[in-house]
Amino acid sequence: MNPGDRVRVDRADRTYEGVLLPSSTDDQLVVKLEGGYNVGVDRGEADVEVLAEDVYRIDGTDAAGDDGASEIEFDDDLPTISLISTGGTIASTVDYRTGAVTAQFDAEDVLRAVPDLAGRANYRGRVVANILSENMEPSIWRDLAQAVREEIEAGADGVVVMHGTDTMQYSASALAFMLETPVPIVFTGSQRSADRPSSDNVMNAVSAVEAAKSDCAEVMVCMHATESDDRCALHRGTRVRKNHTSRRDAFETVGAEPLGEVEYETETVEFRRTYQERGASELELRDDLEGDVELLKFTPGMDPAFLDVVEGSEGLIIEGTGLGHVHTDLIPRIEELIADGTTVVMTSQCLEGRVCDRVYDTGRDLLEAGVVEAGDTLPGTAKVKLMWALENSDDVAEAMGTSLAGEIQERSVPWE
Repeated sequence: MNPGDRVRVDRADRTYEGVLLPSSTDDQLVVKLEGGYNVGVDRGEADVEVLAEDVYRIDGTDAAGDDGASEIEFDDDLPTISLISTGGTIASTVDYRTGAVTAQFDAEDVLRAVPDLAGRANYRGRVVANILSENMEPSIWRDLAQAVREEIEAGADGVVVMHGTDTMQYSASALAFMLETPVPIVFTGSQRSADRPSSDNVMNAVSAVEAAKSDCAEVMVCMHATESDDRCALHRGTRVRKNHTSRRDAFETVGAEPLGEVEYETETVEFRRTYQERGASELELRDDLEGDVELLKFTPGMDPAFLDVVEGSEGLIIEGTGLGHVHTDLIPRIEELIADGTTVVMTSQCLEGRVCDRVYDTGRDLLEAGVVEAGDTLPGTAKVKLMWALENSDDVAEAMGTSLAGEIQERSVPWE
């Protein structure tokens, strides 16, 4: 009896039938039921019958190379989707001793844990990292971008990246700047692990695969659009933000509606905004990043000496107030940083709208000091973009003020 087998479990007066999932303890059986919910059963209290072995087997597991890649059997009538795992809740289970979520699944386990993926595409599985997303680093962004390029070169019609939700927006932005892609690259994750009855992993993963089969050749984030299991939103990777700690519909496109949606029941993908079409770009990777870039949030009463911690840094993103302001006492220190070679870029703490330092005296003083405006670029996206621009652009200031991957909108308008 192994994970991936279809089993019948009898316990007292209850019978469960479904797919056996990996468990974090030998004392528990975890079974995914047909309705999508999981049930945990004490092995000592259960009689188990294997109905079918390796129902969702992934071929090549034993022969997987050092790069962590594996394949399933191919159907010539289906597109090929590469599933790349970086860890996170979607690839996690619950430690039943503590109740804590632990990243321990690889890409093969994700496929076994989400049997609904079967029959939708041919899959290639690849593990780039196995971490919770708070441990994500720029070096892993580069590994991820290189892996995505290799998968597309190998014939993938789309790529789905399994990623923890807490830093997904940063990684999506990084790939949007580092890769020109002729196929969809879709990030997805889950707010609740596969072991929990309210897990969103199945719908998010299935919807991400459907999006990866679409005509939109951009970096997207696919997550629940509502609290219900009805549809997923497709967010542009450079315009998305996680706005809630635990809701299943935690992700939002800032300043506009999402690119599109995936209707879960009908498996239809609908786009509402213009996008880069499949095949319109040649595959290109520019993955050099400047690691010495910081993000600083201005708050009232901040001591100018606080800026000493970024002295000598190559770049600094400031989350200013309103239109992009800081206390006037900080401006001389900012001017010194710029004179010493630090590129200082201004964004806003506001969730909507763009910076404009030409309205008030403070803003004009910042511009005169050499601060670069980033339009309505989100602060986190601006940090990633500056890391990329410092290594890949001849004119960093111009690059930061130009939309390279949809991070700056043409204009800021209210929407419903």
